[in-house]
Amino acid sequence: MATNHLLEIEQYGQSIWMDNLSRDIIQSGELENLVKNQGISGITSNPAIFEKAITGNAIYDADIEVGIREGLATYKIYEFLVFADIRNACDILRPVYEATNGLDGYVSIEVPPTIAHDTQATIAEARRYFQEIGRENVMIKIPGTQAGLPAVEQAIAEGINVNVTLLFAVQSYINAAWAYIRGLEKRVSEGRDISKIASVASFFLSRIDSNIDSKIDAKLQRGVDDINHEARLRAIKGKIAIANAKIAYQEYKKITSTDAWQALVAKGAKVQRLLWASTSTKDPSYNDVMYVNELIGKDTVNTLPPATIKACADHCDVANRLETGVDEAYNLIESLKEADINIDINTVMDELLVEGIDKFVQPFQSLMNSLEGKIKLLSPV
Repeated sequence: MATNHLLEIEQYGQSIWMDNLSRDIIQSGELENLVKNQGISGITSNPAIFEKAITGNAIYDADIEVGIREGLATYKIYEFLVFADIRNACDILRPVYEATNGLDGYVSIEVPPTIAHDTQATIAEARRYFQEIGRENVMIKIPGTQAGLPAVEQAIAEGINVNVTLLFAVQSYINAAWAYIRGLEKRVSEGRDISKIASVASFFLSRIDSNIDSKIDAKLQRGVDDINHEARLRAIKGKIAIANAKIAYQEYKKITSTDAWQALVAKGAKVQRLLWASTSTKDPSYNDVMYVNELIGKDTVNTLPPATIKACADHCDVANRLETGVDEAYNLIESLKEADINIDINTVMDELLVEGIDKFVQPFQSLMNSLEGKIKLLSPV
């Protein structure tokens, strides 16, 4: 029988979550099989995933018709559909949640991406989602924007599990980690339990390489002075995202060694793990599991789309590499500043955050439009 390499990763302290959720995989038993037998210990979702799940899929029609009969607005019908899927997925993952004492077994759902820059609206929706879904093992996704981080802090203080999403820059991760810590400290100051609160910080990968690779390709297309210059540029392609993640993990280690964090550990706090997101390679010339192989390490999560799960089960090369090549990672990031490369990493990260929000807003709006069309089609004349 073929080895499932996903099952080997757990021994290194990393959990594998799946970046996909639909009613099909819940009802067919596929999700239960992935959880029980394939090493999947959590699920993440986002508007793009739900757009694919709901649009053109008749499996949701009966519930859409219920929403129509109850006179629900389009957005409320969307919630009716999605909250049901989230609850059912939470129930399937509940044994994992219990077996790991709340470390794993979570299902993530994002607050509407249209409110990414509105702190108070984000807090209100995170609170409402958590209450209405009504599962201990649901995790609310809040973007790590300037407006999102105060919402993260408040949600944690209120006992809501949070997946801080759309983190690209190392500093953004550091800010997210301290928002989590401040939220826990606030809760402790109010005399409330913090032992059941969980959080992950979703640090994005492949989009970084796609952005930087395109900048390098543009430089190469314009022409370079000599063969050494060309070689230096080519050597950077496909390397920055992993280097950036390894540096973020070093910051994670610094943060978890602080007195502030250790004081919370004494009160029962769970560590906020770094979660590697955007892990499917976009360039077909790259190894299809490179964002898995290179970032296996303790106290982390890797969230994989179904194709990457299949690929990793088949041919991941499992070893503890998260803390190998760290000096090279720092040097690689630093080399971007050199005159013959001249790529501003901060500008790249800012671009990616703006694009990242847009990549959630567009499918969300598309989903609302598609759902509106389906409601008209299914409504009685």
